[in-house]
Amino acid sequence: MTATTASGRASDGGLKSVATTLDLLDLFMADDELGVTEVARALGVAKSSAHRMLTTLVSRGFAEKDPETGRYRLGLHMYELGQLSISRNRLRRTALPLMEQLREMTGLTIHLAVADGADVVHLERLQSRHGIELLADLPRRIPTHCSASGKAIAAFDAEVAAARRRARFPVLTAASLRTEREFDAMLLDIRRRGTAFNNGEGLDGAGSIAAPVFDGTGRARAAISLVGAMPVIDRSRDHYARLAVAASQRLSRMVAWD
Repeated sequence: MTATTASGRASDGGLKSVATTLDLLDLFMADDELGVTEVARALGVAKSSAHRMLTTLVSRGFAEKDPETGRYRLGLHMYELGQLSISRNRLRRTALPLMEQLREMTGLTIHLAVADGADVVHLERLQSRHGIELLADLPRRIPTHCSASGKAIAAFDAEVAAARRRARFPVLTAASLRTEREFDAMLLDIRRRGTAFNNGEGLDGAGSIAAPVFDGTGRARAAISLVGAMPVIDRSRDHYARLAVAASQRLSRMVAWD
């Protein structure tokens, strides 16, 4: 065996180990706490390997171990890194004054979202002074077809739409879109209208209106949405749609896209 071959294999093994550790961290997106056996089963590794990875994460502050239950949860260092990522995001910094203005004008919750594969992630959420209980369970990440922001982006970014089709259409509520035909018809309607609506498709009782944020090529890179109880959104739907479009157009002009 040559030195180069040995080094290459060691490198491959190291990369695989890193990938497995990242997969472990991803498990916490679905569960607040995890045990060693659960981690080993989910990752397909031995319990001893799962324990070593968890112990290493604890030693670096990425995870914490409950001394009473022996289960693990995310550590404060993960929170610190997440906050740094958000605070240093140029799109979020630019959008924040516009979002604050929208919240003051409407009293609604305002979201800034970007696509990530077949989902959208809320970079920022300015919570309304009202309806906090309604949106308390709304996740930061949600399938594209169950979000006004996601549909607004997918309508003007073919790659995002294709990613959602490949991932299919999980049902979150009784109102969720369920088929590719429904999804494509919705995107066509959004392209005609310029805004996207959500009527309890991601969270029962929650409605939203979103408008896409474009880069210089006409591709949707983000979306701004106004979110509230469905009756509140329905009463002033056209007005809120105009506000969303005006804000998204301003943000499109303000951001220096890479």
